[in-house]
Amino acid sequence: MAYVPIPKDLKKVKTKVAFNLTKRQLIGFTIAGLIGIPIYLFMRKVVPNDIAVIFLIASTLPIFFITLFEKDGLSFEKYFKYIYLHKFYQPQKRVRKEVYLERQKKDSAAKAHAKQKEFKKSKTGLKAK
Repeated sequence: MAYVPIPKDLKKVKTKVAFNLTKRQLIGFTIAGLIGIPIYLFMRKVVPNDIAVIFLIASTLPIFFITLFEKDGLSFEKYFKYIYLHKFYQPQKRVRKEVYLERQKKDSAAKAHAKQKEFKKSKTGLKAK
């Protein structure tokens, strides 16, 4: 009787579309080919062949990286998004929830007080002297 190994975590299993590649890989390699081949053909006329190949590799390498990169089950876009949000939108120093809520309450009270002050100034500015 033949045995077929079945992985325990089915999230790691990816469906292959053609040439034993996933849909994401096929799209990425196609884009790299559509960008890299014209660059090579154009640069071959301008510079020597070996330098044209270097241009081809330099132009397609980032696309291959984005296509093949996967860390902790996340694609490059999702991973980069989380890194970006962590660096620029989350506070560097973590604060307890109570302190955070108190700060927000003070800020909203200060904004409301400033609006009332503006409203009083604009009201007095309309009156004729």
